[in-house]
Amino acid sequence: MKASRVAVSGVLAATAALALSGPAFAHVSVQPEGTAAKGGYATVNFKVPNERDNASTTKLEVNFPADHPLASVMPQPVAGWTVKVTKSKLDKPLDLHGRKIDEAVTKVTWTADGKGIQPGFFQKFPLSLGALPEDTDELVFKAIQTYSNKEVVRWIETQEKGEEEPEAPAPVLALTAAEEGHHGAAAGSDDADEAEKAEEDHAKDAKAAASTTEASADSSDTTARVLGVVGIVVGVAGVAFGVVAGRRRTTA
Repeated sequence: MKASRVAVSGVLAATAALALSGPAFAHVSVQPEGTAAKGGYATVNFKVPNERDNASTTKLEVNFPADHPLASVMPQPVAGWTVKVTKSKLDKPLDLHGRKIDEAVTKVTWTADGKGIQPGFFQKFPLSLGALPEDTDELVFKAIQTYSNKEVVRWIETQEKGEEEPEAPAPVLALTAAEEGHHGAAAGSDDADEAEKAEEDHAKDAKAAASTTEASADSSDTTARVLGVVGIVVGVAGVAFGVVAGRRRTTA
């Protein structure tokens, strides 16, 4: 009996410990699609779980690091959400691939048009970022999560080396080593050339697809006309055959 009570107590204690430690893992985070290489561009997803049972997440604000400003930030549309990109003037202009950049994105805000992220669900918010800095191994984004009951959770605490994870850690994007062709000033011209070439290729593909579709439509139209003519001829022949047959019967 005593052994059973000890076992039950142990299970309850373990369950309580997991319940208390669970929220620490269900925080706002950021992960790249593939890799986020220094000096290059990356698509990242901010993953936002809903940690409440009686409220939905209706707003997310992501603040960008001021010490490593990003000149290019493009959001991908998310159904049911309105996104706003906020830019600010820089105290010191950036020298980005030979160009002077005097403003950078400081915040991106998503606001729910409907119910938002309901209890038991999470949502990803994609962004295209660049050019990523080359003088750091990570980027820290401070996020603010707002619930439908007006509760605000600030994911802004930074992880100190050798310390335990804080209760409300800020999302951290780990950067990998620079890839070939994405390093220094030369990468800027390469990126611009590649982007222009990609756009031209996309236009060519679209034109080719349109031509193929048009040719297919013309072919289909021609086939339909031929079949229509054949149908008329067959119909006339059938009527003529019927008339001749009727005459033969009458004569007989």
